[in-house]
Amino acid sequence: QVQLVESGGGLVQAGGSLRLSCAASGRTFSSYAMKWFRQAPGKEREFVARISWSGGSTYYADSVKDRFTISRDNAKNTVYLQMNSLKPDDTAVYYCNTNVRGINYWGQGTQVTVSS
Repeated sequence: QVQLVESGGGLVQAGGSLRLSCAASGRTFSSYAMKWFRQAPGKEREFVARISWSGGSTYYADSVKDRFTISRDNAKNTVYLQMNSLKPDDTAVYYCNTNVRGINYWGQGTQVTVSS
């Protein structure tokens, strides 16, 4: 069983920054890749970023590349998403995700709102 809890969302002006955190329970955190997704109102949930179990490999959606940075601290069972140069189009609920032995786990999400 894995539980994921996101935090760090809020309201920010365009061009600003936020750092999201996702705290994970369970002893298996450091063994699995972690991902961030987001879902804007009226749209499907979309992939944002992925980080390997060791943190040595990362991958980003084109829409956030060079603006967002995913990282992890396995000692703290936490994954982060540093978001810079935020745009109104980044407004969404952000979710962290992991897949453990074929089971997808999701957090409850954290709202990010970017005003123009």
